[in-house]
Amino acid sequence: MRQKLKIPRIIKIEHLDGFKIQCMFNNGESRLLDFNKIFSNWNISSDDIEFKLLDLKEFKKVKLRNYTLSWSNIKIEIKDKEDKLEYYPYEIGPDVLYQLSQPVENENAKPGSLVKSARLKAGLTQNQLATRSGTTRFYISRLENNKTDIELSTFRKIIEAGLGKRLKLIIE
Repeated sequence: MRQKLKIPRIIKIEHLDGFKIQCMFNNGESRLLDFNKIFSNWNISSDDIEFKLLDLKEFKKVKLRNYTLSWSNIKIEIKDKEDKLEYYPYEIGPDVLYQLSQPVENENAKPGSLVKSARLKAGLTQNQLATRSGTTRFYISRLENNKTDIELSTFRKIIEAGLGKRLKLIIE
C-alpha cells in the first residue's frame, strides 16, 4: 500500500522584508525565513554560489517556482548526459526551507482564539456555549486551545446560535 507523503511545499510568498521572507506552506502555515541568520550559519564566502544573494537587490529577485524559492538571476550549471552545460535557477528545497523557518503565529486569525475572546466577552462558560451551539464542552475547549480544526458550518453554529452573533467572512 502506497503511503501519502506530506512533503512541505511553498504555495505563496506572503511578504518580503529585507532578507526575511514570509511564506505560506501547503499545510496552511505561515513561516518566516530569516536569511540573515541562514546565510550567517552557512558561513557564505565569495566562493559560494549564494554569495550574490548577500546583495539585497539580487536577493529580492526571488520568485516562487516548483513550490519553492527560486532565483533565476543566479544560474546553476549542470552537465547533461552528453556533457553539454544546462543552466537552472538557484533553488533551495522546500523541505530544507521548512526546517530553516519559524512559524508565524497570528492568534487573531485562529478561529479558536476568536471564539474564546467572544465567549469571555459574552460572559459564557464553555459548557454554556457548547449547549447553545449543539456541541460539547470538550470540543469548545479543544477549539479554543487550537487543538482541532473546525468546519465552517460548525463555526457558524457556534458564532450565531451559541454567541448570538452574525458570522461574516470577508475575502479581500
